[in-house]
Amino acid sequence: MIFSWIAANPAGVAGIVTAIIVVVFSFLVFVVSRIKKCPSDKILVIYGKVGNNNDGTSKSATCIHGGAKFIYPFFQAYQFLDLTPISIQVDLTNALSRQNIRIDVPSRFTVGISTEHGVMQNAAERLLGLKMVEIQELAKDIIFGQLRLVIATMDIEEINTDRDKFLEAVSGNVETELKKIGLRLINVNVTDINDESGYIEALGKEAAAKAINDAKKSVAEKNRDGSIGEANALRDQRIQVAQANAKAIEGENTQLGFVSQSNATRREIEAESLRIAMTAEKIAAAKALEDAYVAEQNAELARAAREKATLEADVIIKSEIEKQRRVIEAEALAEEIRRKAQGEADAIYAKLEAEARGSFEILSKQADGFKEIVKSAGDNPDAAVKLLIADKLEKLVQIQVEAIKNLKFDKITVWDGGSKDGASSTSQFASSLFKSIPPMKELFEMAGMELPKYLGTEKVQPKEEPKEEKK
Repeated sequence: MIFSWIAANPAGVAGIVTAIIVVVFSFLVFVVSRIKKCPSDKILVIYGKVGNNNDGTSKSATCIHGGAKFIYPFFQAYQFLDLTPISIQVDLTNALSRQNIRIDVPSRFTVGISTEHGVMQNAAERLLGLKMVEIQELAKDIIFGQLRLVIATMDIEEINTDRDKFLEAVSGNVETELKKIGLRLINVNVTDINDESGYIEALGKEAAAKAINDAKKSVAEKNRDGSIGEANALRDQRIQVAQANAKAIEGENTQLGFVSQSNATRREIEAESLRIAMTAEKIAAAKALEDAYVAEQNAELARAAREKATLEADVIIKSEIEKQRRVIEAEALAEEIRRKAQGEADAIYAKLEAEARGSFEILSKQADGFKEIVKSAGDNPDAAVKLLIADKLEKLVQIQVEAIKNLKFDKITVWDGGSKDGASSTSQFASSLFKSIPPMKELFEMAGMELPKYLGTEKVQPKEEPKEEKK
């Protein structure tokens, strides 16, 4: 029936189709018109029926930075917040510092609406619908208050010299307050700081004077360092030359030490070879003795075996057991004798070797010392002997004096019978006591030597002529 109607009324069908197309197109245009795109320099604020917060309360607005959002008709509306930076000139005057000195701080602040999550919500709630001038005045009031607060907590020296600390304190306080209304601090620029009392100017003059004095001091220190460096260089030169000479002498002494060490090593090798030869000889003798004991043992065993074959009685067997016991004792005795002989041989060799080595070293050192003495005396043996005598002269005199030094007399009684030839008995006693000391010349003659002439010669007593007998 429907198809028959459509066939009977083609004009009405065309009108219906056209109306449907217009309605659909209009709906699509309406839907597309409700999709709002957010530019990069703006924040899209959607308000109305936008949902609930996490705690169940209704949200006041939804903020979007970038992207697109469909705006439901009749239930939602939208506006844009401009992100263009706002420059604010803040000419703060008569701000009271912590030292109760009033200063002027002209500065310029640059702020803008924040895109931080949560702060955008504050901007939508407090800045939406305000003009740029109104936002600027609101931020200016906040900046004035926080700037005065920061200056009141700082000294002028800190504000003037440590600008980074001052700006950091200002930025922290101002930005905290600006975030409450949805703004953020972009930049702070303090152009100059002045005070009515001239305190900052005085600080500048003090700093300039200090810089000049430091420069003069630095020049003086550099001149001093130059003089000290020159003196140190000369000192180092002398030290290095002395060290080089010392190293050269040390090298010569080291080489001489190597030669002596090589000679000592050679002597040690020779002694070791001699010890090995003597040890081998002793071992060979002990081995021969051991072989003799073994041969004797073998002979005893052969004889015992022969007697065992001819005698089978219990007595013979007992004799064989006794003989085996004696053989074992003989072997043990032989082994003990061999070990004892070996130990005695090693001990005798070690003792003789040590004595020979000590004697060899002593004689070698004495020979080297005599050789040096003769060399120092110009290769003159007679002069060398005189040097040795001169060296021992003090010792010889000491021995001669000490011959009667330790004589102890509990009591001496002298009967002085008068003088004889001008000398008393007491003086003759003391003289004869000292004459008992062997004279120096006799000591040398007993040693087979002749006293050098520079030590004096024996005084020849003139012979007394025989007196003529009186007739």
